Amino acid sequence: MSITPDTQPLRWVKSTYSNGQGGECIEWAPEHAAATGEFLVRDSKDPNGPHLTLSREGFAALVEFAKHHG
Repeated sequence: MSITPDTQPLRWVKSTYSNGQGGECIEWAPEHAAATGEFLVRDSKDPNGPHLTLSREGFAALVEFAKHHG
């Protein structure tokens, strides 16, 4: 049996902790996280640029950091 990778484009969602004035904006891919356990994070100003792949714990730490430093 072979597994065919999902070729659907990722749906990126802007973080609620992002600066609403176009400055410090990050996005994440929630459906990808739910399906794989990998939390993808990118800079919304550079959608074709690199992204980070975080564990659940790493993503939780990033959110906690944003809460206290945003």
